[in-house]
Amino acid sequence: MKRNINIGFAAVLLLVSCSNKEKMLDSLADYNNSKEEKGYHFGDKIELPEEITANTESIAVSFRGKETTDLTIDPKFFTLGDNKVIFIIKTKKGEVLNQDATINVFTKTPEQNIPYKIVADYPHDPKNFIEGFVVEGNTVYESDGMKGASQLIKYTLGSSVPKIMAKQPAEIFSEGCAIVGDKIYQLTYQNKIGFIYDKNTLKKISQFPLPNVIGEGWGLTYDGKNLIATDGSKNLYFLDVNDPSKVVKTVCVGGSATIYDQLNELEYHNGFIYSNVWLKPMILKINPANGEVVGTFDFTEIAKQNTKGSDDVLNGIAFKGDNMLVTGKNWSKIYEVAFK
Repeated sequence: MKRNINIGFAAVLLLVSCSNKEKMLDSLADYNNSKEEKGYHFGDKIELPEEITANTESIAVSFRGKETTDLTIDPKFFTLGDNKVIFIIKTKKGEVLNQDATINVFTKTPEQNIPYKIVADYPHDPKNFIEGFVVEGNTVYESDGMKGASQLIKYTLGSSVPKIMAKQPAEIFSEGCAIVGDKIYQLTYQNKIGFIYDKNTLKKISQFPLPNVIGEGWGLTYDGKNLIATDGSKNLYFLDVNDPSKVVKTVCVGGSATIYDQLNELEYHNGFIYSNVWLKPMILKINPANGEVVGTFDFTEIAKQNTKGSDDVLNGIAFKGDNMLVTGKNWSKIYEVAFK
C-alpha cells in the first residue's frame, strides 16, 4: 500500500513538473509573439514575464552558433531585421527548456523621405532588361539579363546605341555589375559564377565562383575597398575584391519599423549604399556600417510612366556628380534627379 502511495505521489510530481514546463513555454511563446511585430531597438532589454524569471536559474539566447546570457539587444550579437534565436532556460529544478523565437530589431530613428526633382532625362533602349547600371563621367556601363539575351554594354549617356557590346552564352543570366579600376565585375543570377572584364574593351579576363552563402546574384557595387553584393534577401555581402568568392562580412538592412528584403541593384556614393527594392518603386539610402536605412526615395510616379508589365520595374541606380540617375527594366528613359 505504501509503495502504491509513493508511486502515486511521484506521478503527481511528474504531472506538476510537466504542467509548469508547459506553462513556462506557453508564457514565453505568448511573450515572443507579442514582441515580434513591435520589435526591439538596439539597447533595449528583453524583459521576460515573471512566470518565467521566478522559476529559472539562468536564461540564455543562442543565435548563429553563439550564446549569451546578456538579454540586452546588443549590435555586437544581434543584427537588424529578423533574428531567429533559441531561448535556453535552465529551471531551478535543473531542467533545460528550449524555445524557438524571432527577435525583430529595428532602428531607433525613422527613415527620412528624401525629396527630389527631375532635372533631365536620356534615352534608354527599351529592349534591355537592365540588371546592373554604372556611370563614369559620361559613359554608361550596363549589364542586361535574361537567358539568351544577356550582355554587357558600354555607351554614351544620351545615346542608347552601344559603343561596345559583350554578348554572353545563352545559358547565362547576367545581373549586377561594378567598376574597380580598369575592371568590371559582373554577377550572374543562378549560374553561381561571376565574370571579370577589361573596362575599356569589355573583353573577359576571368571568372569566379560566387560564395556559397549567396544563393543568387542580384546587385553589385564597390565602396573603394570591397565589392558589395545582394542576393534578394535583407543582406549586404561585402566581398574581397581580390577574391570575390570570399565574404568579408555580412550586414543586414533594416528601418524603424520595416525589415527590408528583396534588396536588388546597388550603388555606392559618398559614404552610403543606395539600393532599390525589387517590385517596389523605391530606393533606400543605407549606412553601410550597420545596415540602417536613413532615407528613402519614392519613385512611384516615374515607375507608373514606364511600367507596362510585372517585370518592367525600377532597377537601375547610378550617379552623375551629385545627381542620381534612375532607370528600369525595359524602360525607354533614364532620369536624372537632383535632391531638394
